[in-house]
Amino acid sequence: MNIFPTFDGHNDTLLRLQENESTGLQQFFRESTTGHIDLPRAHKGKFGGGFFAVFTPNENYEVAPDKFVTGNSYDLPLPPQIDQQMALAFTTRVAANLFKLERASSGKLKVVKNTEELIYCLKNQILAALFHIEGAEAIDTNFDSLHLLYKAGLRSLGITWSRPNVYGEGVPFRYPSTPDIGQGLTDHGKALVRECNDLGIMVDTTHLNEKGFWDVVELSDSPIVATHSNVHAICAISRNLTDKQLQAIKETNGVVGINYAINMLREDGGFDTNIPLETIVKHIAYIAENFGIDHVALGSDFDGTTVPDSLKDVQGLPNLQQALSNYGFTNEEIEKIAYKNWVRVLGASWK
Repeated sequence: MNIFPTFDGHNDTLLRLQENESTGLQQFFRESTTGHIDLPRAHKGKFGGGFFAVFTPNENYEVAPDKFVTGNSYDLPLPPQIDQQMALAFTTRVAANLFKLERASSGKLKVVKNTEELIYCLKNQILAALFHIEGAEAIDTNFDSLHLLYKAGLRSLGITWSRPNVYGEGVPFRYPSTPDIGQGLTDHGKALVRECNDLGIMVDTTHLNEKGFWDVVELSDSPIVATHSNVHAICAISRNLTDKQLQAIKETNGVVGINYAINMLREDGGFDTNIPLETIVKHIAYIAENFGIDHVALGSDFDGTTVPDSLKDVQGLPNLQQALSNYGFTNEEIEKIAYKNWVRVLGASWK
């Protein structure tokens, strides 16, 4: 079988690099045994690039999942809202690191702003980095910062991480649970969707609660996208998408990037990393077989979650494609999952 370049819906590599500032951004250009992505391992795994997320964490917030587990269920507490100015300062600093990586890469990494650049990078083995913000806390309600960030290269925005903000509410990390938790988008949130549509910034519904999701479906004139979410019918965690949501994504010609987080993959919602690649394939196949091959892609959450031991890091991506082939997916279908579905949806979302 052919091994295709993978373009991926979500990674938190920028945050990992920011947390290790003392070692400098040069660590990205050296092969490491920690984390999930660096440039040498990306080349070995035919990782063509993806959504490089900027996420502003709450200071001094850490949760040990085992402290909130009761039997086979858990409900992790969410941190409070964060200040917009603080989030903007942090976002600016981390986003600047993405452009510093581009400058230091000697042409091996490019921040892509349109599909022509993305396709060129995938064809020429240049790592394509899409500037994405996870959680709109950095965006002021006048949208001045949104316009500036767009000019800087922002092309995708997640309205919420799981904590609430001025635009809407996310879902807590709760198992078992539906995503129908909390209220829909605020008036500011509805205005944000319209502004993103006008600018050509893709709106990401990942982490958004179900009422907010349906508000986006009603308001948006672009495909509905969840960059790193899975199938609720397989794993009934609040973060995963119901069949009704998946149908809406299909009807808008959107896409779901499958997340490699173990507790979003496993049917028991558990945290045991000893699961086969076929568990990831099961979520991919469910969407492909019930909603169409054009509506499923990859959204690893590399450097932001715990992935199966069978995958390990970005070098495991060819093995995942082999697992897809073993399941029965054709080369044409695997190519769509690997990158073509993302290219199509981004082309429909960007101006």
